[in-house]
Amino acid sequence: MSQGPAIPQVPAATTIKPTDLRGILKYIPRFRDQIFVIALDGAVVADSNLLNLLLDIAVLRSLTIKVVLVHGISKQLTELAESCGVTLSNADGTGVTDPATLDLAVRASARVSHLVLEGLTQNGLKCAITNAIRALPTGVIKGVDQQGTGKVHRIEKDTLGHLIAADIIPIIQPIGFSTNGHTLRINSDLLAIEVAEALGATKVIYLSTQEGLVIDGDLKRDISVQTLTKVLDQAPHTIASSARSKALHSVKGIESGIPRVHLIDGRIYDALLNEVFSSEGVGTLIYGNDYQQIRQATRSDVHFIQSLTSSGVKREELLSRDESTTENNIEPFYVFEIDENIVACVTLQFYPDRPDVAEIGSLYVMPFHKKRGVGRKMVEFAALRAQERGAKQLIALSTQNPTFFTSVCGFEESDKSSLPSARLKTYESNGRNAKVLLRELK
Repeated sequence: MSQGPAIPQVPAATTIKPTDLRGILKYIPRFRDQIFVIALDGAVVADSNLLNLLLDIAVLRSLTIKVVLVHGISKQLTELAESCGVTLSNADGTGVTDPATLDLAVRASARVSHLVLEGLTQNGLKCAITNAIRALPTGVIKGVDQQGTGKVHRIEKDTLGHLIAADIIPIIQPIGFSTNGHTLRINSDLLAIEVAEALGATKVIYLSTQEGLVIDGDLKRDISVQTLTKVLDQAPHTIASSARSKALHSVKGIESGIPRVHLIDGRIYDALLNEVFSSEGVGTLIYGNDYQQIRQATRSDVHFIQSLTSSGVKREELLSRDESTTENNIEPFYVFEIDENIVACVTLQFYPDRPDVAEIGSLYVMPFHKKRGVGRKMVEFAALRAQERGAKQLIALSTQNPTFFTSVCGFEESDKSSLPSARLKTYESNGRNAKVLLRELK
């Protein structure tokens, strides 16, 4: 299948390779039979990468992931209005929809739905355009009649459920129908969240022409719903206006129980697969409290810990230990997970002869996640655990990164006299001459 002509301003293709298939396999049990709501902006439907994107959706379906598609029409509606010489009252379904705009919105929706229907059919997928969205008129807002603009009243879950059960992908237009059958225009960002909430979807994936969520000029690879809510409340202007709608509705979705919302550039080749099947992703992930967690390691984590720390051992940042040694001494290990993938580890060791001292060790963070606060969180977690066990001091040994501990984590350089006697023996015997770092625990 042709990928279409390259577009210079679009980022280069992402990094999934055939050798990554083993990594992809670990996601399949987790995502099997779960529902993903994929929201396509009209500009993405118009892009030359659409067929590749729909092929990615075919891959998701082949892995028994259930997909519901919601699409927007702003680009097509604007172009249609220009060609017809009509002045739109609103393009994205958030403002007034006068009769002329509503008429063009219906025509644009039909065109976009057909393009999606055609592309899915070319990929051997069954799909259907639905009328499963029941809507109410938005009414009068601040004294202004919104006319043909609607809000979601009810999602016909049974209708969508029957389609999904029959292996048919529902295609949902940004159009709803009132109780008397009248047509109403609905914002597609809002609609995607409403559909996902009604169906109990695991993810909402917004595909637009934005690389992700940019806040004050900085692309956020991941952001908690608490942090995003604070930004929206205190400094909404720092979020690009083109992404503000998705940010607002993402917060609503997370708070209503949708675990993950992704914002990615739908023009990037393989972007959807890279976002779903890697912990790094290519866009922005908005998450609730359960996204990031530090937990005690188990024996089933030994292989991942060994793989994670191997590059640190090669650079002599960490002491070498074989897999059996790690397995037999797994209790002090803690791991940091992102979307159930281990991206960092640390050990917290206690010494019977010095109950006032605990040692943090084997701290390692995957390169992609460095400079994103993961290492600091691991240290702070260890400090809290040490305090809970009655320790008054936390020590760390470092050969190559002592400034991380001193400048970021509040440690001060000390000497080997701070070490418990058992630890002093191994320190002197291994010949690494590591810096001894000490932090007082309050």
